[in-house]
Amino acid sequence: MEQEYHEKNPINTPLPEKEIRAFYTEDFIRVYQAYSDNIADSALDNKTFVSPPFSTSRMTWIKPSFLWMMYRSGWGTKDYNQSRILAIDLSHEGFKDILSKGILSNHKSHETEQHTEWKKKIKESDVVIQWDPERDIFLNKLNHRTIQIGLRNQAVIDYCQKWIINISDLTKDVRHIYKLIKSDNVSEAIGLLPKERVYDVTL
Repeated sequence: MEQEYHEKNPINTPLPEKEIRAFYTEDFIRVYQAYSDNIADSALDNKTFVSPPFSTSRMTWIKPSFLWMMYRSGWGTKDYNQSRILAIDLSHEGFKDILSKGILSNHKSHETEQHTEWKKKIKESDVVIQWDPERDIFLNKLNHRTIQIGLRNQAVIDYCQKWIINISDLTKDVRHIYKLIKSDNVSEAIGLLPKERVYDVTL
């Protein structure tokens, strides 16, 4: 994805450190999650997450970056609870609502009053935003960051009941891409990655 950016920007303008990039259409923006067979099968059958087996009382993290999801799950091989890779398509309205409620997961100010206020806000917020180093196809760190978003309490309920348009299972595709990488067919693997673009929150 970084290579694609520089091909369109021949002067090699550095990527902004923090910028939302995702696969999206006029109708939805896609995020990724990894789950066990039990939760994945239930989500696919019900077209959303239902409890049980999904827990609405725990924080759930959504990630627009496909490669960051691959890093987090080890291409679906890290453990049983992350063995199924799901693509969740959200309405733009829902995604923008999520962002509008988000509080950053860290606070750089050393001023006691500001830090105390931040701690209060993040404790009360249903949406936590975290920026982590983006990954290349070998899962190495890149110089720019990607967003992941934690949902809890009412945000989890809205996620399940209001914002999800579609859920699809990408596990077979992920395994195929991973197999290509391991067999040194990297160019072919890159061609199968989702085409992620800068996401304009004003859409």
